Amino acid sequence: MILRFGILLIGLNLLLSCSEDTQINKPTPYEFIPPEFFGDRYEIPADNSFTVEGIALGRNLFYEKQLSRNSQVSCGSCHQQSKAFTDGAKFSIGLNGELTGRSSMSLVNLLWQTKFFWDGRVQSLEEQALQPIQDHIEMDLTLEEAVERLSDSDVYPQQFLEAFETEEITSDLIAKALGQFMRTLVSSNSKYDQHLQGEDVLTDQEKLGMDLFFTHPEPNTGLRGGNCGDCHLNILTAGNREGYQGFHNNGIDSEESLEDGLMIVTGKATDKGKFKAPSLRNIALTAPYMHDGRMATLEEVLDHYNENIQTSTTLDVLITNATNNPESVLPVMLGLTEEEKQAIIAFLHTLTDEIFINDEAFSDPFEN
Repeated sequence: MILRFGILLIGLNLLLSCSEDTQINKPTPYEFIPPEFFGDRYEIPADNSFTVEGIALGRNLFYEKQLSRNSQVSCGSCHQQSKAFTDGAKFSIGLNGELTGRSSMSLVNLLWQTKFFWDGRVQSLEEQALQPIQDHIEMDLTLEEAVERLSDSDVYPQQFLEAFETEEITSDLIAKALGQFMRTLVSSNSKYDQHLQGEDVLTDQEKLGMDLFFTHPEPNTGLRGGNCGDCHLNILTAGNREGYQGFHNNGIDSEESLEDGLMIVTGKATDKGKFKAPSLRNIALTAPYMHDGRMATLEEVLDHYNENIQTSTTLDVLITNATNNPESVLPVMLGLTEEEKQAIIAFLHTLTDEIFINDEAFSDPFEN
């Protein structure tokens, strides 16, 4: 009996010793303070709250080239901080030099968005994060291979332990870490933001451009407008959060040339040719423009909306009803003057956020 009791004591002491040696510290909650003037229409997933360690891990994974088959491409390859997390290309270049079918979309203020990709095919950042890794053109790695590579790493098991209290790496946890990091990519320090907070920093030309941007024209009353804010809404300059209201056929193609767009998701013929209205934050840095990068400059974009609209059955009513000319007929012409177009472009430049594109917290950790 005494021997058995002694063995039990030894076993208990060993168990307690092991528990002390392998004690797991809880992840550190990250205090996220959103810009007050952005509003509170955002949701942080209940099962993926911000932590200091989770964000740090997500940043590493965002720039981790081992998540591509040839270890040469990362998320940061197509989403470069200096270009407001785009890549400056008409179509992004994949790991074998192949081109993707879409222009890289800026990753900015994603916390206030609920539909991702140009066609809105996913509804969470966690789901979005894993698709490029698996895409055969972009990174071409199965989730099983991604997990295996990270598990074999000298550093990632410990980082996952610190972020998620487990050394077992899973694709779900990879997605959660990336989601945490991407939600921190908040741009709120542009000249326009200073104006929103009461600072008189805009020039007369920029103020005119801002007024035109957010005004729907009423030709019969003489109210002139650029109609931009009908699709690029409010201070976030992005589409609505509810449903698919932020998706539009903006008249860049005729009926015969319409791509499927949102119709891929909804199956509705009335959604053919509709694509997401992206945030215009840092728009001066994110050329070329449109889902297929067909427009190289902001001047081309303004010319399109002003005089080059193509008609089709799904052309957005926000465009067909927008003109400064009381006698306008289809194909609708917005009817802005050159001075007004230049004023809108001047305003769009006030959306550039130098702090955002230079913030070390968003930079490539492997280059620092």
